[in-house]
Parts: sequence; structure tokens; C-alpha cells
Amino acid sequence: MPRIKRNYSRSSPFDDLGLEYDAWFDEEGSLIFFVEVQAFKPLLNSLPRPWLEIGVGSGRFAQALGIETGVDPSVKLVAMAKHRGVTTFRGRGEQKIFEKDSFGTVFLILTLCFLNSPLRVLKEAGRILMPGGKLVLGLVLKESPWGKFYQVKKAEGHRFYKYATFHSYDEVVKLVARAGFTIERTVSTLFQRPGAVRSAEGFAEGYFSDAGFTIVMGGKKTPGD
Repeated sequence: MPRIKRNYSRSSPFDDLGLEYDAWFDEEGSLIFFVEVQAFKPLLNSLPRPWLEIGVGSGRFAQALGIETGVDPSVKLVAMAKHRGVTTFRGRGEQKIFEKDSFGTVFLILTLCFLNSPLRVLKEAGRILMPGGKLVLGLVLKESPWGKFYQVKKAEGHRFYKYATFHSYDEVVKLVARAGFTIERTVSTLFQRPGAVRSAEGFAEGYFSDAGFTIVMGGKKTPGD
């Protein structure tokens, strides 16, 4: 278990939305969640432990993927993740909560779009990763059908998505590089359109603009890379 430097946080808008957010995974989002989780499975054996999820939320992905530790600013979501067996800490991804070189892999799953300072968070992920560590991002990209769908909801003042800022694949590539990572693999899934997810589906290697969910895996650069 990594040593903890400090643990503090401001309140999160998801403190008031926690129960509603979590219920989505058992209702309309259950099949979508299943498709997204399955797309991670081929990557997991190559990822060094221990694992941390920044923006762990209610712990749904952490529990499904076997991520041991999570951090999130929401009191209510952290409590839910803890109930699901995740070792949880309340805080924001840019805060220096953990010691340097504490983790083998850091996940941000559907989190990047809700960050005020995505570059700062990614740089902090690099700091707490061990040499040879991995960064794994789960993303709804701006140019995808799902990204466009959620951007309309954002413009309408949706209770969740009004807080989101979606990024394109090119923007993510640049952010990851600036944070000190080299992209090693990209996986795409959820080719069914919003409102029309009727069945489970597989994944495709690489980036596809019509995929609703994209996974980007990066490796931490070492001096001389």
C-alpha cells in the first residue's frame, strides 16, 4: 500500500447527484457499462500493479476491473466506492496525495472531461507512477456520436454534463504527450448510437471517430526517451 502524503478536498457537485449517478449503472446504463468494461479486459494483464483510479466515483469500474485504490472529491461517491471494496481517499487528482512512484498503473475512466486542470492531473499521475508505469484513459471523445450527444445535453444544462468539457482524440494525444507519456495502445468500442444500444459488442484496435468509448494506454517516459 502506498504511503499517503495528505488528503484534502473541496466539495464536489456530485455530492448532490451521487445516488442518481450510481443508479444509472443499474438502469439505462447497464449494457453500456458492460460493453465498456469488456473493452478493458485485453489490456489488464499487461498493466503493472498496484492500480489507482483517479475519479473513482462510486467504484463501479474499480470493482469490475479489480482496481484496488481510488480517489475522488465527492464524499458520497467515495463512500459508495468504499462499500464496493475499494480503498478510497477523498481528494482531487492534481493534489499531491500520494508519494512519488507509488503505483504501477493509474486509470482515469470517464473522468478527464470533468477535470478543471487535466494537464495538471496527468502530470501528477506521472509523478506517482513507478518507472515503466502505465496511464489508462477511458474517454467519450468530442467528435464521436456520443460526444456530440452529450454536448447537446451540456448546452441544455443537463445536471451531469453541464460540468463536462469534452476533448477530441488529437487533443488527448497532445495532453498525454505534454504530461510525459507515450501512447502505446488505443482501443475503441460502443459503435452503437445513443439511444440504440441493444446488444453487447466487441472492441476494435485503434482509434475510430464513430466509437462512443475510446481507451488510450500510455507509458511513462523515462529520461532519454
